[in-house]
Amino acid sequence: MHINKKVKEDLFKKYGKSITNTGSTEGQIALFSKRINHLSDHLKKNNKDFNTERALVSMVGKRRNLLDYLKSKDIGKYRSIIKELKIRK
Repeated sequence: MHINKKVKEDLFKKYGKSITNTGSTEGQIALFSKRINHLSDHLKKNNKDFNTERALVSMVGKRRNLLDYLKSKDIGKYRSIIKELKIRK
């Protein structure tokens, strides 16, 4: 999925610290969540697309690592981003 520049800016503006700070943990988690949701919808329609399934599993693992990092550094931010993005543990 190609996410255009405007969508990325909106994500980093809302969840990250600023538009230009694309490396913030919260912004990266939000970006991964958007991509994961898109791939999940794709796999519901195309259940034999194994390459996409593999990419989805990889992305979920990366997001999980970022969430674990955020949990160890700041539990308040972790809880708020879980609530906002409706991510279940």
